[in-house]
Amino acid sequence: MDVLIVQSAPELGFVWQRHLQRCGMSVRVSESQDEAIDAIIHKVPDVIVLDLVLKSGSALAVADYANYRCPGTQVIFVTNTRFFSDGSIFAHAGNACAFVQTATPPEDLAAMVEHYAVAR
Repeated sequence: MDVLIVQSAPELGFVWQRHLQRCGMSVRVSESQDEAIDAIIHKVPDVIVLDLVLKSGSALAVADYANYRCPGTQVIFVTNTRFFSDGSIFAHAGNACAFVQTATPPEDLAAMVEHYAVAR
């Protein structure tokens, strides 16, 4: 199971990466839109864990590119803001499968990743 984490905060991306690796997943971390697109070009992930607010680039651009390049890949959006709290992210990103808070426990995030990777 291959997972791409796109998270501008390296320490948080590292925590998620280590937890998912302990669950037996292959995990790559990107910190920007450009890094994420490059990662998708080189290896199609089963699931993308994507922070809605990136310091460099646009999360929606990453999701849109993934939807075009690898339409079977599901995107779990994470955020610590109120953007799209009404659920409208599902109307903007056709590959969005979940929308959770950044503070979601890593074990819960891992369960979601596993669920959506298997459903792929």
